[in-house]
Amino acid sequence: MKTDVKKIFGSNVFNDAVMKERLPKAAYKKMKATIEAGAELDPEVADIVAHEMKEWALEKGATHFTHWFQPLTGITAEKHDAFIDPQGDGTTLLRFSGKELIKGEPDASSFPSGGLRATFEARGYTAWDCTSPAFIKETPHSTILCIPTAFCSYKGEALDKKTPLLRSMQALDVQAIRILRLFGNKTAKHVTTSVGAEQEYFLVDKGNFLKRKDLIFTGRTLFGAMPPKGQEMDDHYFGVIPERVLGFMEKFNEELWKLGISAKTQHNEVAPAQHEIAPIYDQNNIATDHNQLVMETAQRVADELGLKCLLHEKPFAGINGSGKHNNWSMCTDEGENLLDPGETPHENMQFLLFLAAILRAVDEHADLLRLSASTPGNDHRLGANEAPPAIISVFLGEQLEDVVEQFVDNGEATSSLEGEEYISGVHSLPHFQKDATDRNRTSPFAFTGNKFEFRMVGSTQSIADPNTVLNTIVAEVLCDMADKLEAAEDLPMALHDMIKDTIAAHKRIIFNGNGYSDEWVAEAERRGLPNIKCMVDAVPALVKPEAVEIFEKHGVYTKAEMESRAEVMYETYSKTINIEALTMIDMAKKQIVPATIKYQTSLAESVNAIKAASSAVDTSVQEALMADISTNLKDMYAALAHLEEVAGKAEAMEEGAEQGHYYHDVVFTAMDELRKPADKLEMLVAKSAWPFPSYGDLIFEV
Repeated sequence: MKTDVKKIFGSNVFNDAVMKERLPKAAYKKMKATIEAGAELDPEVADIVAHEMKEWALEKGATHFTHWFQPLTGITAEKHDAFIDPQGDGTTLLRFSGKELIKGEPDASSFPSGGLRATFEARGYTAWDCTSPAFIKETPHSTILCIPTAFCSYKGEALDKKTPLLRSMQALDVQAIRILRLFGNKTAKHVTTSVGAEQEYFLVDKGNFLKRKDLIFTGRTLFGAMPPKGQEMDDHYFGVIPERVLGFMEKFNEELWKLGISAKTQHNEVAPAQHEIAPIYDQNNIATDHNQLVMETAQRVADELGLKCLLHEKPFAGINGSGKHNNWSMCTDEGENLLDPGETPHENMQFLLFLAAILRAVDEHADLLRLSASTPGNDHRLGANEAPPAIISVFLGEQLEDVVEQFVDNGEATSSLEGEEYISGVHSLPHFQKDATDRNRTSPFAFTGNKFEFRMVGSTQSIADPNTVLNTIVAEVLCDMADKLEAAEDLPMALHDMIKDTIAAHKRIIFNGNGYSDEWVAEAERRGLPNIKCMVDAVPALVKPEAVEIFEKHGVYTKAEMESRAEVMYETYSKTINIEALTMIDMAKKQIVPATIKYQTSLAESVNAIKAASSAVDTSVQEALMADISTNLKDMYAALAHLEEVAGKAEAMEEGAEQGHYYHDVVFTAMDELRKPADKLEMLVAKSAWPFPSYGDLIFEV
């Protein structure tokens, strides 16, 4: 049966069309004013909306509602409440009030707070984010009305990722409008950031997944020898999608479309068993909510179909890991994309000013952007064996780089490169106009026509963090520019000089070459660009005085909120590596060592049996194999003892930067030393005797 996309799209969303149909006209008008203009919500309107939302949810089969929020764990949280209101006669009514819609009260003590909340201080509040539509989460076992909310402490500190994101969107809106007014735009009321988040993921067989403790506990393989074939042939990328995966994608798309998520593109990625899904752009906070739902839905649908979806940035050593490309632009409420250069970019002074502002923001705050893409898993990608590198740079492409060079060299730009005509040499193939600029897959921050693609973000991450940083640093630069331009006596000249001077001052951040090369690392160092290779080295950027000043100035974070997040990041890193270390110890002791000894014993028994049968038979192969196994087993056991020692020492340390660095520098290194002999043993022990599925089983058996 074919899917009727038009019929199911948004069917589980309490969206504008549903509100328009169900709400009285006056209530709908007031609700729209709250959503679009930030007008205060009338309590009476809230009651009306709550009633209609409940009735709509009941029609969908829901029995409970939840305030759906995004704590500092990076995932989502929910507490379900039934619509029931018991009556004195033993019956019940189904009610949902405006008060219940607007505010919830989950326990705040058990979520990460970085010291903002003491354990005994339990009260926290969720507040309805009416700009992000409520939706029905439909699973095989439940139907829940989900209300997107912000989450704060009793004292008002943000305990979530959504609140700072909304604050940063508001900050950018204010400053971008100031700039537009200088260009004569008197009608635009708001500028919103628009985001499209491409999501990469792996699919493996559920049965194989459940046989590996490392995948269960950490989301990545901690042991594993490479199979004879990996991604060397480049035959998986954009290849024919396997039928089992297509079945997953079909169900996955249907569930996303019901939630109003515009899943548009799907394909095989570079590594075997790796895939990608990309949505159409949406408003920043809605796109963030949607990406959380993409990750949740992918894992749920995969599980239903006998698969497991791996979102970890590096589930398998030796093949590409997964990122999340954050495509970011700025748009007015009138539909104008402020990052669209138009046909003649050299003449588009408004675009050039916004471009110059972004170049300056990225250059001056590269460490904050790098921080925003920092997770324990992303350490395996950034600055490791694959792209993007840990060095922040900006790709502009030939056309914009030429315009920039003209400004720097001549004080003005008088022309823009144009794309040539594509001629294949085959009469039956069409001719078409090529883009003026090629793309660059190696750039961590690339201009791609009318947006910037921030490619560093990790596949497990909430995109709230990178967008909060990006919105804020651009807002800060636009604020400084607006201050100066508003005071200028000759605005056109001041505007021209500002573009020229800003580009000249921050030209070092532009790099159109191969970001994977060793030459770029040396060149970046010469330019003075930071190369922050790991998460624990990135965290200090969050609490440096300049960063605190900027975030407080624009009302995005308080100093206490920033310090708390730094503490949470250190704690998250340490706990992650600790869990991985303990999992390795567990697997080594309980699975690999016993299996290896058992296999070694069987070899010894075979040698003895052969010699007993005939002393003339050569057993040198078996004996050499036994010796090789014995050497690696001894090395592994020594590495295991060392890992136990340093993991114990790390766990006993006080939480914070020192502990985080110890886990990175000492424990992680010890884990690598344990893995080396274990992976050699996998190649020596018979497959039938090895205690868990191999890489080949995982990545080639779906």
